[in-house]
Amino acid sequence: MNLRRVVVTGLGALTPIGNTIPEFWEGLSNGVSGAAPITRFDASNFKTQFACEVKNLDISQFIDRKEARKIDPYTQYAMIAVEEAMKDADIDLDSIDLARAGVIWGSGIGGLKTFQDEVSDFATGDGTPRFNPYFIPKMIADIAAGFISIKYGFQGPNFATVSACASATNALIDAFNYIRLGKCDLFISGGSEAAVTEAGVGGFNALKALSQRNDSPDTASRPFDKDRDGFVLGEGAGALILEEYEHAKARGAKIYAELIGGGMTGDAYHITAPHPEGRGAANVMRFALEDAGIRPEEIDYINVHGTSTPLGDVSEVKAIQQVFGEHAYKLNISSTKSMTGHLLGAAGAIEAIASILAMNHDLIPPTINHFTDDEELDTALNLTFNKAQKKKVNAALSNTFGFGGHNCSIIFRKIGE
Repeated sequence: MNLRRVVVTGLGALTPIGNTIPEFWEGLSNGVSGAAPITRFDASNFKTQFACEVKNLDISQFIDRKEARKIDPYTQYAMIAVEEAMKDADIDLDSIDLARAGVIWGSGIGGLKTFQDEVSDFATGDGTPRFNPYFIPKMIADIAAGFISIKYGFQGPNFATVSACASATNALIDAFNYIRLGKCDLFISGGSEAAVTEAGVGGFNALKALSQRNDSPDTASRPFDKDRDGFVLGEGAGALILEEYEHAKARGAKIYAELIGGGMTGDAYHITAPHPEGRGAANVMRFALEDAGIRPEEIDYINVHGTSTPLGDVSEVKAIQQVFGEHAYKLNISSTKSMTGHLLGAAGAIEAIASILAMNHDLIPPTINHFTDDEELDTALNLTFNKAQKKKVNAALSNTFGFGGHNCSIIFRKIGE
């Protein structure tokens, strides 16, 4: 079977270091930290009192205030990022087959704030079940995909992927496969998350997953640093327009990159901890390379999952060394979570975008906040510490791994004829 080529023709981002693609790239290339004290609620009694929040956002500029009350922040974020991506792709909706255009959207949690607020109101009331009629449709993790399809009239496949922090990459791989198998021509895909809430911070604190560096939040996300103490919770959305190559060419679309392969595996090891030797991570990168039909030596940059957790960072580096061998020392590797924090189900989308932008600018975004080498990690590896590095990037791989042992890797390449 001849598989069709898939390209990226539009990008949109709403992140803790920038509310548009240009702002996001400026933050990435300059090593900006998005972490600061929490403003969403009073966090003074929480073990972690900071996060990477979206900043300076006026929802009413994008969504009517009355309509905004009917949708959870995770859906609001999705709609804003998708609007930028659709404008960037410059798609004439009247000239495409809407039955062959779909939406696959990822979120690890969905409407957490809605769930928290509604249950809290009920629990502190008189026991009478007075729930908002929008409670369920605001909360469920598929509703962002539904809203997106309704707004743009996309009548093709429409669903959500939920695989914790791998959700958005899972969505991108699914959309990629639909297009290359000839089932659709175009997809809006990506992910969003809005978990900076009392339940989100408190829950991850209970797991001992979050950094508690309250005295220095801007340096708290420090992947690969010896003194890392957990991830920093982030929020936002990333949207990509994926399109069949000939379809894109026919309408004269701008093409950012070609999506050439993806892999998905399960650790089959532990609910929250990665396999200590990176078994699932190594397998997923091998499968992605095999799917893309390229050799490990052809990858120039890896945007790692790199959450700033003691176990996760070490296991991922071990996996990279298993898969790439001596070429691992010629790669640039970086964790953009050092700047954005961990956007959970949206992480894979904004990190795919970061990888694509690195290729378009031939510049590797840094892993900031590195102060002390970790003796468990090979210091000969180029982890792109603290400052962006110029490098010709023809192909980039992005990793995202999730609680439950879900692993996804995706590979982009500069477009060739």
